[in-house]
Amino acid sequence: MLSSTRIVRSSLLNHLGPRLFSTSAVTRSPVGSSEVWVRVSPVRFASTEATTAAKISGDEESEAKKEASAVPAGERKAVASYWGINPSKIAKEDGTEWRWSCFRPWDTYKSNLTIDLKKHHVPTTFLDKVAYWTVKSLRLPTDIFFQRRYGCRAMMLETVAAVPGMVGGMLLHLRSLRRFEPSGGWIRALLEEAENERMHLMTFMEVSQPKWYERALVMAVQGVFFNAYFLGYVISPKFAHRVVGYLEEEAIHSYTEFLKELDKGAIENVPAPAIAIDYWRLPANATLRDVVMVVRADEAHHRDVNHYASDIHYQGQELKGCPAPLDYH
Repeated sequence: MLSSTRIVRSSLLNHLGPRLFSTSAVTRSPVGSSEVWVRVSPVRFASTEATTAAKISGDEESEAKKEASAVPAGERKAVASYWGINPSKIAKEDGTEWRWSCFRPWDTYKSNLTIDLKKHHVPTTFLDKVAYWTVKSLRLPTDIFFQRRYGCRAMMLETVAAVPGMVGGMLLHLRSLRRFEPSGGWIRALLEEAENERMHLMTFMEVSQPKWYERALVMAVQGVFFNAYFLGYVISPKFAHRVVGYLEEEAIHSYTEFLKELDKGAIENVPAPAIAIDYWRLPANATLRDVVMVVRADEAHHRDVNHYASDIHYQGQELKGCPAPLDYH
């Protein structure tokens, strides 16, 4: 009886195993070549139609094997998608292939350079003053550490600037779920702000490569700032947004000094990175100065959005009651 039970169990595992745990890999690695054709099949659960599904999956796998064998070894590419599906190819307006995976053509825009860069929110309330002097106190160690190395300074600045939007968007998202209510577009606005700041970082990574100790400093600062901002936003969103508003004012000042160094020739005005040209729709002959100009304009827009968000809270209103700016770039 025990032996027959083991035989039945083994038979069931052999029959259902490929359907319950299906991760098949087809490898074609000719001698002297490291290229591999990989195919990952989605997991199939046992059902009344398991036999049919397994047959279809087997047919697809056989077809993929034939196609892989027909492609010359030098032209085979790995399929990196979880579902085994090649990503669709996107073309630019001029017909050339879109080369960026971190953003798409519909995410690009022309920055508004006419925005008022000198606008300043005068601190009036106690929380305003605390936020203002908190940011001012953070500027001193930054000036001492980076001095005139504005490329590295910009990278550090953007690793911090991309945190508040993500934290605020996440907390508003969870609040919307808990209360079964909309957010007035603020979740999307804050997450887009975080993504925009991250693109600033991706751009300046092409201009200046951080040293190992600068990377270590980024990890330490991000860990401290994320938790501090998270706690601050939970306690007082109006204070948190005011801090970001003043941080953006400092960012505008830093990029203005960056431009002065470029104009004096102290920093070489190199050609703009290709990622910046596509993201901000800059001309093909754009330079680093053009990049700093559009980044500074972005920071001014973020300044206005966060001061506006803080003002709404000061007036005793919920963010959901006042729609977020739909286009703040």
